[in-house]
Amino acid sequence: MENNISKPLFISFLAEVNQNTAENLMGIFAQRLNQGIKDFYLLLSSPGGSVMNGITIYNFLKSLPINLTTHNIGIVDSIANVIFLAGKTRYAVKNSSFLFHGVGFDINQARFEEKNIKEKLKMIQRDQKLIADIIAEQSQYTQQEIEKMFLEADTRTPEQAKEKGLISDIREVNIPEGAEVVQFIFQKK
Repeated sequence: MENNISKPLFISFLAEVNQNTAENLMGIFAQRLNQGIKDFYLLLSSPGGSVMNGITIYNFLKSLPINLTTHNIGIVDSIANVIFLAGKTRYAVKNSSFLFHGVGFDINQARFEEKNIKEKLKMIQRDQKLIADIIAEQSQYTQQEIEKMFLEADTRTPEQAKEKGLISDIREVNIPEGAEVVQFIFQKK
């Protein structure tokens, strides 16, 4: 058991961010931390999803007494960027990207009155501010640059991400022989 504790745990998260995936991801971190693991390596590729769940994951990961490395292994979009930024050390593979866009909401044949629209607008503005504040705090992007990225649904290459401190370096994933890898498999509902 002592040998496993000294090795990092590699967690592969290739999923949408929602309540189910958030609970499962946070659960594995908590479980393994309770087993004595302190070094975690999160391999991330996600289209994004729920802002609430993404910010919760970010705050949860930042609160843990662990050494977390995050690695973009494909496409990190939308709120998945916030999860990615929880890493103390952050990498991206050469053939990867980061997509930033504004917050929105879906409408399923709903009727809205002025108060509903104002409430939705306030929620969008709140969520965008939370996301922008995290990006600004964890990188060298200014609030103005972040607002522009949100408006233009802007994609960043690993080279651009490195220039602005989103990542520490561009490097391929190197999972050592014998390392434990946890792969989440989620079925769409």
